[in-house]
Amino acid sequence: MEVSSIRSTTTYLKLEDQSHVGEARRLAISYAGDLGFDDTDRGRIALVVTEAGTNAVLHGAGGEALLRSPADGDGPLELLVIDRGPGIADVAKALQDGYSTAGTPGTGLGAALRMSDTFDLYSTPTIGTVLYARFVPQFGGRAGSAGGRLDGLEIGEVCLPMRNEIVCGDAWVTRRSGHTDLVMVADGLGHGPDAAEAARRAVAVFEASRDQSPALLISEIHGALQSTRGAAVAIASLDHEIAQVRYAGVGNISGTIVHGSTTRSMVSLNGTVGHEMRKVQEFVYEWPTDGLLVMHSDGLQTHWRLDKYPGLAARHLNVIAAVLYRDFSRGRDDLTVIAARLPKAD
Repeated sequence: MEVSSIRSTTTYLKLEDQSHVGEARRLAISYAGDLGFDDTDRGRIALVVTEAGTNAVLHGAGGEALLRSPADGDGPLELLVIDRGPGIADVAKALQDGYSTAGTPGTGLGAALRMSDTFDLYSTPTIGTVLYARFVPQFGGRAGSAGGRLDGLEIGEVCLPMRNEIVCGDAWVTRRSGHTDLVMVADGLGHGPDAAEAARRAVAVFEASRDQSPALLISEIHGALQSTRGAAVAIASLDHEIAQVRYAGVGNISGTIVHGSTTRSMVSLNGTVGHEMRKVQEFVYEWPTDGLLVMHSDGLQTHWRLDKYPGLAARHLNVIAAVLYRDFSRGRDDLTVIAARLPKAD
C-alpha cells in the first residue's frame, strides 16, 4: 500500500506590481536553496518567476502566484501564476524564445518554457492566463517525486486557506493498493485551527486504515472525529482494471466525472462526519477512458463546466485546478480542488 498526501507548503503571493514580483523571486530562490538546488538551478527559477510574474503585472492587470515547496524537503518546486487579464492573443507566438513585449531581461515566456522542467500555459481571451512551471535539480538536490502524486494516477491541486488565515481547514490525501487508487477530500467545519485539526485527523485515519471501501472508511473517520468540530468528507475509489469509481460522501464535498462534454455529479449525503451522520452509502459509476475526476470543497462554486474552456481538459492537471480556483472560488472559505486522471498509454 502506498500513501501520498499533501506534504507541501503553498505560499500565496499577490502580483500587483514589480515589487511583488521581486518578493516572489526571492522566496522561490530561498525555497530552492532549501531543496538543494545549485546556483545554476536557482538562476533559472529566478528567471521563470520574473518572466511569469512580470507578464501577469504588465499584461494581466495583476494576478497571484502560488509557490509550492515540499514540507519534508523531498520533492520539486512548483509555481502557478494566475491572472484575470485580457489573455494572450497568440500563445504560440508568445512562447517563441526571444519574443517579449514587456522588455524583461529573460526575453519573455519562451525563456520560461525553456528553463522549466515541466511547463504549461493556458490563456483565454477576456478571461485570463494560468502558467504552471515545475523544477527539479539538474545536479544533486533532494527533489524527489511530487507530493500528492502516485505512479498511475496523476493529480493536480490547489489547496488554500481562507484569506488571512494561517492554516487551512481543508486537506486531501491519496492511497494506492494494487490496481485501485483512493482519493479523499476533507473539509473541517468552518475555518482556522479547529477546522484544520478535524481535517488532519481525517487524513490520519485514512492513512492508517487498510480498508478499501469508501463507506467503511468514512465510518471509521466518523468515530475518530467525534471530539472535533467535524468535517465534510468524500472518498473516491478508482479501480483501473474494471474502469469503475466507487464514491461515498457526507457533507458539502463535490465529486464529478468529466468526459468530453459530459459531466456526471456523484452523490454526497447530508451530514457532518464526527457529529451528525445518519447514514453513509457508496455509489458506483463507470470510469470512462480518458475520464477526469474533479473533487472540491465548498470553497469552490459548483456551476463550473470544463467544456466552456476549449482544450482545458487535456492540459496539465495543476492548470485545470488553477483555472477552476480562479474563476469559481467563493472567496470566503478554505478551498481545495483536485483534478485526477490516469496517464495516457505510450
